[in-house]
Amino acid sequence: MGIPGKIENTITMSDEEFDVLDELYFVISFEELMEAIDMHEQMLFQVLKDLLEKGWIRCYRNHSEELLPHEANFSRFYREYHYLATKAGLLAHNGR
Repeated sequence: MGIPGKIENTITMSDEEFDVLDELYFVISFEELMEAIDMHEQMLFQVLKDLLEKGWIRCYRNHSEELLPHEANFSRFYREYHYLATKAGLLAHNGR
C-alpha cells in the first residue's frame, strides 16, 4: 500500500533502463551513449527499444530534430539516432 494521494508507478524499471535514463537528461547520440555506459550494443538496443515502447524516451535525427514515433525506423537506424528522456521517463527515473 502506497502513500495516500500518491499515484503508484505500475510500470517497472530495470537496472539497465535506469542506467540508460541516467544519461538521457540531454540529447545524446547512440555512440556517445555506448561510451558513457558499460553495455553491449545488442543489450543497449533492447533497452532503448523498451524505453521507447514505454514512452520514456524520444528519438532525434540530430541534436535538435525530433522524430515522430511513426517516422522512426528504430530497428534499422537506431545507431544513427540521438536520444532524450521524456518527462514521463524522467519522472519514472527520479521516482525509482
